[in-house]
Amino acid sequence: MRNFAGIDDKYCSLEGAMTLLQSIPYDGTSTWGKGANYAFPAFLEALENMELYDIETDSEVYKTGIHILPDITESSSPEAMVDAVYASAKKIILSEKFPTFFGGEHSVSIGVIRAFAEKYNKLTVLQLDAHADLRAKYNGTPFNHACALHEASKTTNLIQVGIRSMDSCEIPFLNREKCFFAQDIHDKTNWIDQSIKLMTDDVYITIDLDVFDPSIMPSTGTPEPGGLNWYTVITYLRKVFHTKNVVGFDIVELAPQKGQKASDFLTAKLFYKLLSYKFENHEK
Repeated sequence: MRNFAGIDDKYCSLEGAMTLLQSIPYDGTSTWGKGANYAFPAFLEALENMELYDIETDSEVYKTGIHILPDITESSSPEAMVDAVYASAKKIILSEKFPTFFGGEHSVSIGVIRAFAEKYNKLTVLQLDAHADLRAKYNGTPFNHACALHEASKTTNLIQVGIRSMDSCEIPFLNREKCFFAQDIHDKTNWIDQSIKLMTDDVYITIDLDVFDPSIMPSTGTPEPGGLNWYTVITYLRKVFHTKNVVGFDIVELAPQKGQKASDFLTAKLFYKLLSYKFENHEK
């Protein structure tokens, strides 16, 4: 396994790293654009071509240490994949390091969130996404990418941001007071504090990259028009990190396209930004 962003070995050891990165290259239930199972190598390549000094936070967060764990390769069935991810996430949480996960399609988040919901009694799940993902079952399984947040809607305090596509069958599972539709928050900022006030102390963040507008993030399975821009997302997430205890996060649904590196780079930059926010006040 290559080092995160090509950094020195001394920042990548399991013992010394403060962050763990788990790749789950599963793309078994996606129904349109395929390729999320190829996302991690593209992400790592983009990281290696990115400056590691973050201007916004005046930091070099890689020095806190980032260790890449072996991929979870279970793909015999959606249920088996979720079980494998759940078992791995439970162990990672016990490490007392900062857990991060990288998809793969959004169904990989089901097992991760299940493990965090068991660890934290009053867990908030913050979902940034174009799609509600609240179906109880799709194409014969509750472990489809279209069902990624159904279980979380029952077991956690689910806050949804950027939603702009859903099916009528999802309406019974939607809490409108905790869903900030993209069209309602466009060119506004009051929703930021409103959504944060609805969160509990411990927050897990799941980011489907199609939350971004396809003009800046075309490499996803289902790009939806009317998405969020870069500065809206990072301004919001920095405030979440500053005001809440973010216990982990995942980024999913990058489907790399040949000759289109911008989406890969945005994904790498986003991941690094989130770590910079998490450890912004860490004394080195």
